[in-house]
Amino acid sequence: MKKLLAIALALLASACGSSSDEDTGSTVASASDCTPGKLDTHTKGVLTIATDKPAYPPYFEDDDPTNGKGFESAVAYAIADQLGFAKADVKWTVEPFNSSYAPGPKDFDFDVNQISITPPREKAVDFSTPYYTANQAVVALKGSEAAGARSLAELEDAKIGVQIGTTSLSAVEDEIDPSEDPQVFNSSNDVITALKNGQVDAVVVDLPTALYVTAVQVEDSTVVGQFPAPGGDRWGALLDKGSPLTACVSKAIEDLKASGELASIEQRWMSQAAGAPELR
Repeated sequence: MKKLLAIALALLASACGSSSDEDTGSTVASASDCTPGKLDTHTKGVLTIATDKPAYPPYFEDDDPTNGKGFESAVAYAIADQLGFAKADVKWTVEPFNSSYAPGPKDFDFDVNQISITPPREKAVDFSTPYYTANQAVVALKGSEAAGARSLAELEDAKIGVQIGTTSLSAVEDEIDPSEDPQVFNSSNDVITALKNGQVDAVVVDLPTALYVTAVQVEDSTVVGQFPAPGGDRWGALLDKGSPLTACVSKAIEDLKASGELASIEQRWMSQAAGAPELR
């Protein structure tokens, strides 16, 4: 799920399988080619970045991607800086999560929206090298039977809710294998409403989203635990299929990794994710 939910990075259509880092954004780009004057952006001289709305913490703060606060906002501006774009030359646009990886031309240069890299998605769009790998997490209401689970097997008979088109759905099917098919909802808001109303016993989202759900969205909820998505849930910047920017965006992310800046951004905005119990 993208928010409250989806990583190279994993973008899901069904399975959580992923290609290797080397296969994603593997075309070599030179620094001289990755400058505003040479990049064939959607709007000349402007870097257009997409994400969904509402844009939730810890990925974005105050539902405002333009403020540079939150993990993915910070990552996006760091990529822009690596490519030579000033903050004033970055434009944000809204792209619904489930539309982002659909085939067809894009009205943006790249999208950051907790989008997992998966082989089915890679047939329709490009992905950069991954900028984050997320575990999945189970959230339940405190005091419920699901909240007391200490293993994935103990969730087998639970009614589990997930957002359509996310790696969370594949993770539930492959790792929990519940006796009852998971209930699938159209949006992250619908998933949260189902948990609040008792339509489901638990929901599965990516771990950073789970922390936001329990802290802000659902009173008296708890993170039951975390578990790895099959194949690793890697998130990448999504681009149009065959985009001339893919190699340069991947190079920017690799440079951010090498300099330590990406790790610093992750530590600032995602550090809470390490403390959740592990479910096996």
